[in-house]
Amino acid sequence: MTKRRSRGDGGLHWDSKRERWIASLTVGWTPAGKRIVKTGSGKTKTEAKNKLREIIRDYEDGLTIAPGDFTVEQAVNDWLAFGLSGRSSSTVDLYTINCQKHVIPALGKRRLRDLSTEDVDKWLAAKSKTLSTRTLQIIRSCLNRAVRRAMARDRVKRNVVDLCGVPAGRAGRNSKAMTFAQADAVLRAAEGSSMHAYIVVSLLTGARTEELRALRWDHVDLCGNDKAIPSLPPYVAVWRSVRASGDTKTRKSRRTLALPKRCVEALVALQATQREAQGKEWKANSLVFASAAGTELDAANVRRAFRNVIKNANGMNPKEWTPRELRHSFVSLLSDNGLPLEEISRLVGHSSTATTEAVYRKQIRPVVQSGAVAMDRIFGTLQTS
Repeated sequence: MTKRRSRGDGGLHWDSKRERWIASLTVGWTPAGKRIVKTGSGKTKTEAKNKLREIIRDYEDGLTIAPGDFTVEQAVNDWLAFGLSGRSSSTVDLYTINCQKHVIPALGKRRLRDLSTEDVDKWLAAKSKTLSTRTLQIIRSCLNRAVRRAMARDRVKRNVVDLCGVPAGRAGRNSKAMTFAQADAVLRAAEGSSMHAYIVVSLLTGARTEELRALRWDHVDLCGNDKAIPSLPPYVAVWRSVRASGDTKTRKSRRTLALPKRCVEALVALQATQREAQGKEWKANSLVFASAAGTELDAANVRRAFRNVIKNANGMNPKEWTPRELRHSFVSLLSDNGLPLEEISRLVGHSSTATTEAVYRKQIRPVVQSGAVAMDRIFGTLQTS
């Protein structure tokens, strides 16, 4: 006679289709009144019951067993599809490219529940031979967030990526600053090109490239006001950027900068050209630096056009320079000409001089004129060819 199982032991039966023993137990009820049943299977009764005990233990601890076939690739793709809400398209593209290029090919086929700290450490160590430290931080962060999302959805017990650090990668290319001779050569090479005004304003004001690409004419005053007390010089209001929020990098980056005479001349010429080309369609709130179609420039277009200018600057290799290094050059030139670091920090929109020294701070109204005065002293007497 078959012995009856004790109350609370659940059920145990043979599944002829699967050819396995199935142990089951009701562990609770849903809000709709349906049973919550957990099952474990095995080739023997003991194996099935042991599997069920493991599942029940994890359930009582608030943890469930991830599906055996749920992979790292599925976790990463799930995060890319649903975990980046509110991020800018450029950020989504950055994460997607890095996941598809570095994470999924190396770890994607691994079952998520089997992923170990050793797997992650070996992966990062291998990548450190070809990638920069910054890129290593990005790909590790992508995997970490993907596994964290999977853990929050009961697909894995713990996040092993949290236990792994980022090794030092290959050294990246250090940013450079132009000497006065190089800056002069670039300004001369830019004359007559579509990038002339952009390069002049970037180099002589230190504005970020994402700030200039969002700049509109209603934020530029090319006349100033001599009758105001104190007098108001021509200025540019750096209050916007092409970031997803439309705001500057930080709140303290919002600043109003006096324009050096050379910037005023370049912008006056650019505005006249745009008015002539657009006629009645030209508007005061239109973009200062726009594409031929009148749309916002993207970073790749600016970089390509800038390097075409560098080709014509004597002794300079276009592959070695990027538009953001005009900003570095602004800081270097002012520092070389004796402007205090605190003042330079205000001009470039940094919150502290430490940031200016390391890379580049802040500046708000009233108009900061020291940069324009210094740049007029540096470049004002140059003869154009």
